[in-house]
Amino acid sequence: MKFSELGLSDSILSAISKSGFEEATPIQAETIPMVLDGKDVIGQAQTGTGKTAAFGLPILQKVDLQGKDIQALVISPTRELAIQTQEELYRLGKDEGAKVQAVYGGADIRRQINNLKNHPQIVVGTPGRILDHINRRTLKLENLKYLVLDEADEMLNMGFLEDIESIIKKTPEERQTLLFSATMPPEIKRVGVQFMKDPHHVKIKAKELTTDLIDQYYVRVKEYEKFDTMTRFFDVQAPEVTIVFGRTKRRVDEVSKGLEARGYKAAGLHGDLTQSRRTQIMNEFKQGKIDILVATDVAARGIDISGVTHVYNYDIPSDPDSYVHRVGRTGRAGQHGVSITFATPNEMDYLREIEKLTKVRMLPLKPPTEEEAFAGQLNAAESQVGELINKTNTDKYADMANKLIEEYEATDLVAALLNEVTRDDVKVKITPERPLSRGGRSRRNGGGRSRNRNDSRGGHRGNGGGGRGGNRGGGSRGGYNRSSDRDRNKKSSGGRRDGGKREGGHSSDRKKNFTIKNG
Repeated sequence: MKFSELGLSDSILSAISKSGFEEATPIQAETIPMVLDGKDVIGQAQTGTGKTAAFGLPILQKVDLQGKDIQALVISPTRELAIQTQEELYRLGKDEGAKVQAVYGGADIRRQINNLKNHPQIVVGTPGRILDHINRRTLKLENLKYLVLDEADEMLNMGFLEDIESIIKKTPEERQTLLFSATMPPEIKRVGVQFMKDPHHVKIKAKELTTDLIDQYYVRVKEYEKFDTMTRFFDVQAPEVTIVFGRTKRRVDEVSKGLEARGYKAAGLHGDLTQSRRTQIMNEFKQGKIDILVATDVAARGIDISGVTHVYNYDIPSDPDSYVHRVGRTGRAGQHGVSITFATPNEMDYLREIEKLTKVRMLPLKPPTEEEAFAGQLNAAESQVGELINKTNTDKYADMANKLIEEYEATDLVAALLNEVTRDDVKVKITPERPLSRGGRSRRNGGGRSRNRNDSRGGHRGNGGGGRGGNRGGGSRGGYNRSSDRDRNKKSSGGRRDGGKREGGHSSDRKKNFTIKNG
């Protein structure tokens, strides 16, 4: 359905056109007319289906742009999602002069207070920081008209339900309430019954949550084999833009640091990082300076990256619905994507549950051998050497090159170059995680969904680098020291991987041991 058929104004349609949108997604097509009609709506759909525009477009059309009161409040579970939502609403409303402000932990609250004095019509924020502003009387909701609860199930899993209810009680009863959630647990249904007026339920069916554009595989593997198996897939498949999902923050730290040790351009993202570090990682990922992003489910909820080619589930998700969210990061905008899930023998029953939910049968995939992985490295190195020759002023080095050819065999010289641009055989040990229980769900707080409120507020342990890993560039609890890390960087040991290609390298033939321990 086209946006022009949904009752939106010409100015909003113009903003939609400038943003490059053409047709409304199912959640947008069903939700927008209801919101314009003043109805409370419960929307059930996965991340990446266009929920922000589903509530943002009608709210932008209905707010009084000349008014000085806060008219719409959007509550998001994470800083990343709050920032992303604020940016999208600003982009859609800037031509009309809409003011949209984001408030979240891990950032200077004084600056936010000053920005709130500019009288935004719409505020987007995380529960903890919103409550902080309400208690400080810097966020006044007496004249609020529209309340949006985005990713409500994630806020529940992170322990924010009481905060949400406290916020709702500070808003006028005569308001329009919109609730969006991927799943609908009883606690979220209770919020709908208690705080919404005759809400209309919009649900995108499970069969629409996966796409034929995504090839979905699983690899049956023992826990201690996961890391080596995954890196072999990297070498063979040469993924361009990759997200690896881990179930816990420790897992994310260890896997990302292990990948760095092996020469991949990787970084970890989870709730214990400072906001500045999270922003830096996301910017580098978007710019292509990082090829592999390792993340927890919670941290990834706020990510909107185009062009993700591969998703690797290092850990099978603790909630089968989360699989849909993970896989939905690839195969977007008509592009082909690949998803690979690593499952231990004890987790095979759980994998079948995921297949039932998604109505897709994952295909078994045989892990590449060491020889196949090395061949993949050499193919990437061949391309890299060719590019290096094309961009090098060879005349400048001709005399020394001829001298080296006289002194050494040409084959030996090329072999040494290939050794430089392929990775060292660095051994990495990842702390084992307990597999999910057979046929049942693991504990809610045992996964990447942390109940640590700093995931959203960030104003306590994680503020200013005070949290675990706050200033450690990824928060690793790994067992190698800083000096060895600095030495490794100085020597460019292991090289860097760039879209299947390497930058730099280390000529040592010695095997290195890189053991990450549970701190």
